[in-house]
Amino acid sequence: MADSKVVLITGASSGIGHATALRLAGQGHHVVLGARRTDRLTALAEAIRDAGGSADTHRLDVTDPKIVATFVDTAVDRHGRIDVIINNAGVGPLSRLDSLLTDEWNQTIDVNIRGLLHGIAAALPHFQRHGAGHFVTIASVGAHEVMPTGAVYCATKYAAWAITEGLRLELDPGIRVTTVSPGIVESEIADSITDPDTQEAIRAFRESPISADAIAAAISYAIGQPPDVDVNELIIRPAGQR
Repeated sequence: MADSKVVLITGASSGIGHATALRLAGQGHHVVLGARRTDRLTALAEAIRDAGGSADTHRLDVTDPKIVATFVDTAVDRHGRIDVIINNAGVGPLSRLDSLLTDEWNQTIDVNIRGLLHGIAAALPHFQRHGAGHFVTIASVGAHEVMPTGAVYCATKYAAWAITEGLRLELDPGIRVTTVSPGIVESEIADSITDPDTQEAIRAFRESPISADAIAAAISYAIGQPPDVDVNELIIRPAGQR
């Protein structure tokens, strides 16, 4: 494939990351898959290769900047370049603030904000040397609105939006920047909720999600545009979500 790209995906073991890996590999891109659950990554890479695609896997904890740097640097060493990094890894243990689940608040900040920054810091020098590249941040509709139980989660997604927009404004035009904000999507993100009242409320809220592949299609659209076209932001939600 003449326009095949080397695409790094964090949080690739499930949900949007998993769906994006399948779609992009199916389009002829080489995908570099990072996540903590290496057994799932191995199975995903095998499925991609069985279908004729190309994939590498790496154990990745986005909260550790050295591990993220190794993830990116290894891809560059192996393939000579990287073209896209999709900073997708995220957690969402929603709860009311008066539940005082401070450990969960800190985990959400560490993954959703620091993890994004670590991905940017690792990839940016390579993009700048190459004079091209594409950052894709998976934010959320929570970057645009706040709901009860979502104060900390939404704060991290507002931050992800702001960091990514700031990055876009600072960079030379050769490096493109896209924020993708999904609405209710089939994923495991709600599985991290430990607060019983929130679990019940979110279960009802998430009754009609769209597929993770709907978000993967949006990502594919953004990275597939000509070099002079920069798709800055996409919001994708179920038609019934308001």
